[in-house]
Parts: sequence; structure tokens; C-alpha cells
Amino acid sequence: MKYKYLLFDLDGTLTDPKEGITTSVQYALKSFGIDEPDLDKLEPFIGPPLKDSFMKYYGFNEEQAQKAIVKYREWFSPTGIFQNRIYPGTAQMLAALKNEGKVLAVASSKPTVFVEKILNHFEIRQYFDVVVGSELNGVRGSKEEVVEEALRQLSASIDKEHTAMIGDREFDVFGGKEHGLTTVGVTFGYAGEGELEAAGADYIVNTVEELRRLLIQ
Repeated sequence: MKYKYLLFDLDGTLTDPKEGITTSVQYALKSFGIDEPDLDKLEPFIGPPLKDSFMKYYGFNEEQAQKAIVKYREWFSPTGIFQNRIYPGTAQMLAALKNEGKVLAVASSKPTVFVEKILNHFEIRQYFDVVVGSELNGVRGSKEEVVEEALRQLSASIDKEHTAMIGDREFDVFGGKEHGLTTVGVTFGYAGEGELEAAGADYIVNTVEELRRLLIQ
């Protein structure tokens, strides 16, 4: 596998955000009178756009989902954003990739302002040439749109044959495939059993070390 341009998802791929995301969802649901004590049940919120998840899993209409996002951010912005941890070995992997001349980008469904704070918090921002997320107003809500913008910022003439999208959910695979990229799924994130295979990921790895070995070639 010889790729120069590498697009990384954030949540479930570079960091484990479970506590921060699920407690923020829990806080938002409580404002609607919904008590969900089991944070494990809220794991499906990790990865896809929040609006879609509130509508899919709790039957919210669009207006309710938007209000829920506002409540979510009341907890996430000051507190949940830092209830997060970087996967062991990730910083070393990113440094090795940069040393090999790879061009790295983040392509996340999370709002860019939060992505930047998280990357800086874990001191890995310097490895990325481009950081793209969604906007707080909902613009670039799908992973396909995020990948498109990341590719645009990387280079107008980027060689897609030498570009890969790395992520832990089917949305990352779909987003990469929509733009003709090779896709790499990581099982240490939050995909359901068989999700990455069903989505058609070109490669699937089980550890950060496996990912490093695959991408360093």
C-alpha cells in the first residue's frame, strides 16, 4: 500500500471520545425528560452527525434534534470535549508517517472548532496539513462533504489513487468511496460487528501498530 495523502477520522480513530460524547448526549436527552443511565447504549452517537443520531435513535424531528444539539454543546464545549483520550501509539504513528513524507489531514463530522481544540489538547495538531470538520451551523454535515472539502484543501490536483481515508465507522468508508479513495477501517473504534466489512472497507486493521505498518509502506 503506497499512499501519500492520508485522511483520518477523529473520534474512534485517533482518540477515544466515548465518555465525553455519551455524557453530552445524556445531558441533552435529560433536557427532553429522557433519562438514559447506561452510557454504553449511547455509543452509536460516536461517529455520525448528531442530528441524524437524535432523529434515528430517539425519534426526534428536525427541530427537536437541533435543540438537542444546542443542549449537547452546553455540556460538551466546556467539559465533554476533554473527557477523551488519545489511543496509545497514535502520536508516534503520526510522527513516523510525517517522517516518511506523507501528507496528513483530519476529516471529521465533528465541528472544526472542536476538532482543532482536541488535536491541540493531545499535542498532535502539528502533524496535519489540513483539518476539516463540519460547521456549528450544520454546514458540511455528511462525511462525504467533509472528505470533499479536505481533498479540495489538500490540492486541486491530488492523485486519488494515492490517497486513503482511515476511520472506524461505515460513514468513513462511504465518505472515502464516494470520492474514489482507498478506505481503511480500524476495529478499535466503535463500528458494530461486521460493519466495516459490510461497508466494503479495502483494508481492516485491529490495532494502532497494524495501522502504522500498513500506512508506512
